[in-house]
Amino acid sequence: MKKPIFTGVCTALVTPFLGETINTPMLRQLIRRQEQAGIDGLVICGTTGESATLSDGEKTELFRVSREAIPENMAFLAGTGSNDTAHAVALSQTAEGCGADGLLVVSPYYNKATQQGLLRHYKVIADSVGIPIILYNVPSRTGVNIQPVLYNVPGRTGLDIPVSVYKALSALPNVIGVKEASPDIRKIAGIRRECPRDFFVWCGNDDLAVPAMALGALGVISVVSNVEPERTRAMVWAALDGDFDTASDIQLGLLPLIEALFREVNPAPVKAAMALLGYDCGQCRLPVGSIRPETLTRLRELL
Repeated sequence: MKKPIFTGVCTALVTPFLGETINTPMLRQLIRRQEQAGIDGLVICGTTGESATLSDGEKTELFRVSREAIPENMAFLAGTGSNDTAHAVALSQTAEGCGADGLLVVSPYYNKATQQGLLRHYKVIADSVGIPIILYNVPSRTGVNIQPVLYNVPGRTGLDIPVSVYKALSALPNVIGVKEASPDIRKIAGIRRECPRDFFVWCGNDDLAVPAMALGALGVISVVSNVEPERTRAMVWAALDGDFDTASDIQLGLLPLIEALFREVNPAPVKAAMALLGYDCGQCRLPVGSIRPETLTRLRELL
């Protein structure tokens, strides 16, 4: 029986920059803040961490510093996905060597892999490491939608991946689940219905966290918890404890902030919000850049 690498809230941490370099002191400060808030885990070099614009050397530095700073009672997940299987293998082995507890591996983007290619892609990565792997399904970013049920959406995704892919990957001993970031809550229902009970689901959308946990998700891999770690943790653990009235109230209270954080491409708004809170993490690297003035005004109103 597989075990989940974490239950609760895992913050997809922003990557702080000082000019064009990694701001290591700020990274340590951000990790301490998350620890003090009781957050259950951190993703380093995920989408919110601007993995697409980080060099391999920078990722190695982030993995190394994070392992030094993240306490043992918090899960350390390293984002190591790539649309190049060999590159994903190399990043995954580097993260394992740096002491990551597990890997978050996004589905390959741009290439439009076949279903068989996607299955082989993940199997090669899984076979190359000895630590747990969480699949990352984010069709809005990748153009690939890992489908838990048999229905076609090729016009939206460019690729239809049926339940057989999830089921096949769940047989691999170190593939333990998925971060599901589809906006369709039926995706989580389908995964829970069709896949083994020890193939775990974590919600990848802050605005759907409570409904997802009602369907059996073990928590959320969160963006808003960069800004509001205590409230996000209170929401998630209320739901996990069965207090959905409290969880729903907190979810509804967070929705205006969540909406503001996704008015523009993540992570530009969340980095601006962190600066408003006194944590200057620098600008997003191009091609994302900075946010519009009206988005900044809205964040000021909410914080």
